[in-house]
Amino acid sequence: MSEEKMIKVTPNELHELIQNKLEAAGLPKEQAVETANHLVYADLCGVHSHGAVRVEYYSERINKGGITREPEIVFEKTGESSGVFHGDNAQGQYVANLALEPAIEMAKKSGVAVIGVSKCGHTGTLSYYLRKIAEAGLVGMAMTQSDPMAVPFGGAEPYYGTNPLGFGAPSSMDTPLIFDMATTVQAWGKILDARSKGRSIPSDWAVDSDGQPTTDPNAVNGLMPIAGPKGYGLMMMVDIFSGILMNLPFGKHVSSMYHDLHSGRNLGQLYIVIDPARFGNADTFKENITQTMAELNSVKPATGNTSVRYPGQGSNQRYEKNRTEGVEIPESIINYLKSDVIHSDNYEGLGAFAN
Repeated sequence: MSEEKMIKVTPNELHELIQNKLEAAGLPKEQAVETANHLVYADLCGVHSHGAVRVEYYSERINKGGITREPEIVFEKTGESSGVFHGDNAQGQYVANLALEPAIEMAKKSGVAVIGVSKCGHTGTLSYYLRKIAEAGLVGMAMTQSDPMAVPFGGAEPYYGTNPLGFGAPSSMDTPLIFDMATTVQAWGKILDARSKGRSIPSDWAVDSDGQPTTDPNAVNGLMPIAGPKGYGLMMMVDIFSGILMNLPFGKHVSSMYHDLHSGRNLGQLYIVIDPARFGNADTFKENITQTMAELNSVKPATGNTSVRYPGQGSNQRYEKNRTEGVEIPESIINYLKSDVIHSDNYEGLGAFAN
């Protein structure tokens, strides 16, 4: 199978194409602008599974009413350092980004903030929000539940989602320390890529219908948690913090991304934001973060490796490079964004492990 032709575009060009398509699907301009901000950021970071490739899926859900176009969004302050941001199933990136404002404000005022985001759509890559928290001089953690794709350790059927979590901290440089990760060994997109190219996958990525490790991407019936029982515990923790904590659907009850595009998904997300100035000198904290990044880079690499990178460094480097040089996007996605087609009914009713 030949590789698809890639088209290099500037961030501004990509943003305009995405925003226009989302508005054409029926998303109000304010929500379309912020969603485009997020998707462009993901592509710049090289997280293409959460970038422009998502636009047609979002457009189909928006067009079919699965996103609340005129939401009644309410922030409920539940304590001096806590609150719930009720999203009314509006576009996920828009809701999650709005929730940053009270989270940052509360953390600066009281030293810490724990903000839940209740009832929203898919929120994309967590590093986007963590970067904004770090740019405000704060330390942050973020986590979100997702639809069931991962088997519990020792199990043969999915119960939890990939349930990502992430961390961000400011440094004394322009570049913050940011990383986010799924709690599965590998993202579903990597398995789809192997499937499309007729390649096998490592045996620790996924299991078949009997719960046995498989190297066949077409036989996948569940993703495996990172580090076995440890990753299993982490994905449970994320599900509790971003679902059960706010009385939202949890575990296998979390709505599928593709099952019913006419209804809201009722997903949850959680931010924990801390002001480092409440625990020591903020400038010293930033300097020590910078020193940590530098010292990790100076660690002697193991045989077969050229260097040691700090967590999230690759994403940071791609972001800085691509926002000045432009980013490569598959020609088929660019053609779709430029077309008059809103969506092609490609996603409704797909199973979790469909193409």
